[in-house]
Amino acid sequence: MKDLGRVLTAMVTPFTEDGAVDYEQAKRLASALLDSGSDGVVVVGTTGESPTLVRNEELKLFSEIKSAIGERGSVIAGTGSNSTAEAITATRAAEGTGVDACLLVVPYYNKPTQECLYRHFKAIASSTSLPCILYNVPSRTVVSLSAETTIRLSRVDNIVGTKEASGNFSEISKIIENTADDFIVWSGNDVDTLPILALGGYGVISVASNIVGKQIREMVDSFVGGNTAKAAEIHRHLVPLISALFVIANPIPVKYAMNQVGFRVGKPRPPLYEPDEKTAALIRETIKGYKIDLPLK
Repeated sequence: MKDLGRVLTAMVTPFTEDGAVDYEQAKRLASALLDSGSDGVVVVGTTGESPTLVRNEELKLFSEIKSAIGERGSVIAGTGSNSTAEAITATRAAEGTGVDACLLVVPYYNKPTQECLYRHFKAIASSTSLPCILYNVPSRTVVSLSAETTIRLSRVDNIVGTKEASGNFSEISKIIENTADDFIVWSGNDVDTLPILALGGYGVISVASNIVGKQIREMVDSFVGGNTAKAAEIHRHLVPLISALFVIANPIPVKYAMNQVGFRVGKPRPPLYEPDEKTAALIRETIKGYKIDLPLK
């Protein structure tokens, strides 16, 4: 399998002033993220506003971004759904665009049992030759994918890793301890990246790397290279920024921050709107204290 990368950015989806997907700006952003420390991008994840994109927009984004960055970096397509059939259809279609892997979120709203989750993910993986990454984010989905179910799913040949955003380090430890060495655990919460690396995790699928990718890259590389003190120093420095980027629902803050620093990505799509003035002021003041890594040209 192609090495998908240790530092992947959950990239925002740029919109025009009238709310349409800005494909040209999306291609520029993907290239800029690779230039600022990322090994690849996750397209149409939570940060990419998957709930308010329609499938034809998603497929065009996958195709356009993959064509723009080619083999410079990996493109992971968010194709998960709370409908197994819909996720299979979306994943097969994404495979046709040439993406490198797919990201499959735990089904939301339905409240499936662990056995249901196992069968859901196994069915999707069986329908594609793409590497599949599980995505556990119980703050969004209500149901959490248990360590035991993740371990079972890790034995499916093309389920290659998980994006863990549960914040449950006990469960994450069990996953790392009881899966093969080539099963990859990425942090799904920026604030959890260093602790997950310390447990034996591989890297991060990051929101903050939309603007401070080089610093996150340095933190991960420092830890992997044995300079844990430097990694911890960078982590501590970034915590206030990460807190500001999640002060209200993602991706409202990160899109606002990107617009403020000069990389236009438009407003979120309703039902998400721009931050209120108190929140906006907090974001503006916080980003003043940080070097912005995102190339603005």
